[in-house]
Amino acid sequence: MNSELPVVRLKNAWRSTHPWIFQKLVEKPAIKPKPGSIVDIVGVDGVWIGRGFYNGHSRIALRILETDPDIAVDAGWFARKIAAAVSLRRDVLKLDAVSDAWRVVHSEGDGLSGLVADRYGDLLVVEYFSAGMFRHREWIYDALRAQFPGCRFHAFADEHIQKQESFDFRGSEPAAPAIISEHGIRFRADPAGAHKTGFFADQRDNREWLSQQVAGQRVLDLCCNTGGFGVYAAARGASEVVGIDIDEDVLAIAKGNAKLNNAHVKFVQADIFPWLRDAGNRGDLFDVVILDPAKMTRDREQVIPALKKYLDMNKLALGVVKPGGLFATFSCTGLVSEEQFLDMLRRAAFYAGRTVQVLKVSGAGADHPWLAQVQESRYLKAVFCRVLD
Repeated sequence: MNSELPVVRLKNAWRSTHPWIFQKLVEKPAIKPKPGSIVDIVGVDGVWIGRGFYNGHSRIALRILETDPDIAVDAGWFARKIAAAVSLRRDVLKLDAVSDAWRVVHSEGDGLSGLVADRYGDLLVVEYFSAGMFRHREWIYDALRAQFPGCRFHAFADEHIQKQESFDFRGSEPAAPAIISEHGIRFRADPAGAHKTGFFADQRDNREWLSQQVAGQRVLDLCCNTGGFGVYAAARGASEVVGIDIDEDVLAIAKGNAKLNNAHVKFVQADIFPWLRDAGNRGDLFDVVILDPAKMTRDREQVIPALKKYLDMNKLALGVVKPGGLFATFSCTGLVSEEQFLDMLRRAAFYAGRTVQVLKVSGAGADHPWLAQVQESRYLKAVFCRVLD
């Protein structure tokens, strides 16, 4: 135990390997450390458990970072952890051969609870989910600079996270966009623009797989955002690509991404619900339909309404797939499990009167690892289907 660190004691026995310990299990220290302070954690019996961040204002009171009492959580610790995360991507997954855009740190999946970092060429986008990571951000920046010499930074934290974790961060100065390459296709990542990180690198492998099925096909990309799936499809030989999104700002980026690749995509600003109803009434059918909506909820109490919305949009989307066509549907709502999402798809197919043959179930790319005991880091569900009739 490091005698210089504050000590936080638990009220009950702790047998879990999960890095989060919630407020109700923690005794409030007599002298309260500031939110995000590094502390030693001891059990109800006084035995040392681990070392990590303490936040008396957060529901997650403790985030365990280290379970070896002889290892300090300091600048060197962050440097080693981030170096190991980068080595996974570069040396094991060999992502540099595929793209210069990938997730550098995936929170608990890389042993860095409360931190996410994405790489877009020379631009690193850092997102804080905990007061501890924000409090020690200079160590993080130094560790990232060591791995990516000459890099630029764009850093931010969502407002709801700042309220939950009790820290105040207006974000860094807006960074200029970066042009990245992925499987030979180029995109403009603009973290200061319409999308908080500039680009969804988590769908890289899903975009590549689906794009191999679209040559000569008519493709509909629903909730197309900055055009990822649609641009891939057009670049890989689809006969026609239509992208639908309600957000005018992301469509402007999507049009620029299509232009970067000399790809022709018809982008339409519309709410997908009335658009799909109209298309269904016209009998307008597509060979390939992609449905990739934004996160539906962060509230456990709203999971059932979120599933209902998924059901409604999937039912409508299935109605515009040609018999024998492909349907790719996604959920990035972490609170919705894969089992729930597949059950929703079953019900959507029933109500749409379609027979769905599931070809493949996947998730985010391997640069988004998650620990078996921390499934909270797993969020993206991807289901690829044929619509048989």
